Amino acid sequence: MTPTSPLSPSSSLEPLPLAPALAAAEKAGWTTMELDLDGVRSKAELMRRCEAALSLPEWFGGNWDALADALRDLSWLPQAPGRLVTVTSWRGCAEAGPGDWEKLVEILEGAVDFWQHAEPEAGAAAVPLTVLLAEGMPPQTPRLPPRRYKFMR
Repeated sequence: MTPTSPLSPSSSLEPLPLAPALAAAEKAGWTTMELDLDGVRSKAELMRRCEAALSLPEWFGGNWDALADALRDLSWLPQAPGRLVTVTSWRGCAEAGPGDWEKLVEILEGAVDFWQHAEPEAGAAAVPLTVLLAEGMPPQTPRLPPRRYKFMR
């Protein structure tokens, strides 16, 4: 049995309103985490922010591989029917370090894809992971090109 996402799936990584998604996730009993990237301008700060916001486990090594591993494990999170990571205030980070931003997006997409295809454990349903970029960019900020993004159904 595949769990149903309380969120509307999207085929691209486009900014979306945050409040309706949070309300739907909380109503469904999902674990929600906010990754606020306000003021993040370096990879080191990005790793520190990810560690704190996502309550990453002690073994998190502060690098891309460790982040990808942690997001494919999730055993350190409380049990829930789903998990929502909201990424807020991300435009400055994307502009300051486009390479780091692209790597973060790649890791987040990989984690969502992993959990979409994860095998359920011992009769339990696989738990979806959804990542949402919160809108709120100033009109003069250039938009990032749309990216393919997968959500649990």
